[in-house]
Amino acid sequence: MAPAAGAEKAPAKINLTLRVLGRRADGYHDIESLVAFAGVGDALTFTPGDDLALTVGGPTAAAAGDVANNLVLTAAHALAERVAGLRLGRFTLSKRLPVAAGLGGGSADAAAALRLLARANSLAPDDPTLVQPARATGADVPVCLDPRTRRMRGIGDILSDPLDLPRLFALLVNPGVAVATADVFAALAAPPVGQSAPAALPEGGLLAEIAGGRNDLEAPAIELEPAIAVVLAVLRKLPGCRLARMSGSGATCFGLFDSSRAASAAARTLRVGYPAWWVRSTVLGG
Repeated sequence: MAPAAGAEKAPAKINLTLRVLGRRADGYHDIESLVAFAGVGDALTFTPGDDLALTVGGPTAAAAGDVANNLVLTAAHALAERVAGLRLGRFTLSKRLPVAAGLGGGSADAAAALRLLARANSLAPDDPTLVQPARATGADVPVCLDPRTRRMRGIGDILSDPLDLPRLFALLVNPGVAVATADVFAALAAPPVGQSAPAALPEGGLLAEIAGGRNDLEAPAIELEPAIAVVLAVLRKLPGCRLARMSGSGATCFGLFDSSRAASAAARTLRVGYPAWWVRSTVLGG
């Protein structure tokens, strides 16, 4: 009888707000970001076996780079280093999100791999053993381990408890350009030094926080890829778009709408007018 296989979704991570608080002595930047997860993403399956292996397919697989450097394998190796006798196996990744797009796709894939390995090895989903491999794999992996709305601070390693975010109807748009996170931070004007993160808002204040927020990486990302500014301008002119902002270090932008119908109608409009763009209507939070 063949060993049981598991499957996990790897949802896109959306930075609804992102403030850069300062540069640390180690070269990393401290941030404060309100993060939500979308109903679209990659998908990962796992079949236990003797050897660790990964196969990558899907519509954006060609842009995902060398399989040997994939964060799924990085995370698996990091967990194996910390858990003696860890049962490994074969992963199959369906890559659906654009790469280097500000959606945390690689981090979400790595987190999904850790959840699958935990299940195959009888580790609880919230086992602290998973946190260190997540941190070792990438700054965004810890928040993707349990993909629920949270506020993240530090370099992404300080996470709030899950937050109650009302459902947000969103349109995700990527103009087909990849933006390297390191390049965006390098282009960032010197952020304020020693600025503290704001205190957590009272429950029910998240929508106001989003409306009054910003993404400090938007301007430097636009300097590197002016197409991001075009996407934002187009989003803001769509009927029913209440807010448009870039996610993460770009180039994906999101627009927020009053209803799923309005977001879907906007998606249809963009697919006709900009057929080369990656466009998805989805729901955040909820």
